[in-house]
Amino acid sequence: MRAVISSLEERLDAPTAKGLAQAVSRAIRDQALRPGDQLPPIRQLAAELMMSPTTVSAAWQLLARSGTIRSDGRRGTTVAPTARGGERYSRALRHESPVQLDLSTGIPDGALLPPLVPVLSTLHDPATPSSYLDDPVLHDLRTELARDWPYAADDLLVVDGAMDALDLITRALLRPGDVVLVEDPGFPPLLDLLEDRGAVVVGVPVQQDGLDLARVESLLARRPAAVVIQPRGQNPTGVSMSAEKAEHLAALLRGHDCVVVEDDSSGPIATSEPLSLGAWIPDQVLHVRSYSKSHGPDLRIAALSGPDALLAPIRHARAIGQGWTSRLLQRVLTALLRDAECAQHIERARTEYARRRQLVVDGLSRHGIEVPGTEGLNIWVPVRDEAAAVLRLASQGIAVTPGSPFSVGQVTGPEGHVRVTTGLVAERHDEIADLIADAAHAGAWTAQHR
Repeated sequence: MRAVISSLEERLDAPTAKGLAQAVSRAIRDQALRPGDQLPPIRQLAAELMMSPTTVSAAWQLLARSGTIRSDGRRGTTVAPTARGGERYSRALRHESPVQLDLSTGIPDGALLPPLVPVLSTLHDPATPSSYLDDPVLHDLRTELARDWPYAADDLLVVDGAMDALDLITRALLRPGDVVLVEDPGFPPLLDLLEDRGAVVVGVPVQQDGLDLARVESLLARRPAAVVIQPRGQNPTGVSMSAEKAEHLAALLRGHDCVVVEDDSSGPIATSEPLSLGAWIPDQVLHVRSYSKSHGPDLRIAALSGPDALLAPIRHARAIGQGWTSRLLQRVLTALLRDAECAQHIERARTEYARRRQLVVDGLSRHGIEVPGTEGLNIWVPVRDEAAAVLRLASQGIAVTPGSPFSVGQVTGPEGHVRVTTGLVAERHDEIADLIADAAHAGAWTAQHR
């Protein structure tokens, strides 16, 4: 037990609950503590570290909420088994049988992506700066990105996709036990990432025009470290936040020690105008825009803006890791953004995705099934029995995503949702809407009323 106390004492930067929680996390990361190791009793540790038992107890509560430690009966408090990341995401993409039409992925239609060959052919000199010390963001790309950025940000970074941005943000700015408010339903990879970081994830219901502000206000007493939102085409619901609600949310969060992380994953294929709380509280906002759905997932490019104070630790985390996003890929995106034919192609894709979504939504409406949201690649369909709906569609060769991995809280009962990627429904819209509606009514209710 003395060795455990010494390992914590060595890593303790501040005699506070959060400081002790971080010391335990560092000891686990350094493998000085391993899953199953017993931790000292609260009073003993408080005496050894010259801290109050209340402070140690508070640290234990932070660690328990994040899943880092647990009460283990007679053994007392022990280090919890290492969590396996990606469980929500893997459940969302799991298929039990082969399908002919996969509407579960949330990915763009390859036929609607702009062709790369014409743009690549214009890059006569593919050579790029070879120094590790060059600016990680090409000046020309920064200029193009700023043209329709939703607010005047201090600076822009370029990263390897939206999830890379979220990974960097959570790694640089969050600590185990931090409370993070997220949309409910939310994006499974984000929920996996936050849980892996040891954050206390709290869901806020998504209404027709964005987050439930009354719920946000009620949670401010818990001093959230971050609020993560998707301002346009929210995945999975397709909801876009109204400018009025964004301004009210900014007013609620102004002055709080709380970072607003905006994941604009729809990017240029969104039909609504770019929107950011940075227009009202720029010192608290990190805005991420992805170009995967519009210009191609394999470009692996997203842009991240924010105030210097928040970007500094993110830059540091990137500098000691990936370093920068390939400047060759940055040149490709710059050329795509400047190309008139590419712009027309993106406009046609935006219109086509909206058309496909509306045709399926209208088809469901004829069956009395209403879905939220107005844009994006996906719709969020209420069903009587989630498992039965997924199985029914799979038996007809159509894969959809069960809604439970998107839920922040515990799901109880069979009722739920399925996410359907309407962006991939290129034809047979009425027929597919009929099949989805039939599946939405499948399950125990159907069996009892035949």
